[in-house]
Amino acid sequence: MNKENELDVRSIAPVKKHPTIFEWFDKLLSGESFILVNDHDPKALYYQFQAERPGVFSWDYVEEGPETWRVRIDRI
Repeated sequence: MNKENELDVRSIAPVKKHPTIFEWFDKLLSGESFILVNDHDPKALYYQFQAERPGVFSWDYVEEGPETWRVRIDRI
């Protein structure tokens, strides 16, 4: 996975983070993925994915803090 497939939301305004992440996800084809980089555990985002995109994503922590979290989000 290269940096092109990495979405670093640490510098994005909080109100724009989730819409930006879902925009990235919605552009993925089945089998594609990206790495989300954040400064906190994006657990609330995970629950939003479960509610809004049930059954079409997978979520795997690559790095779990304490300063940086990386999550691989796949479209299945």
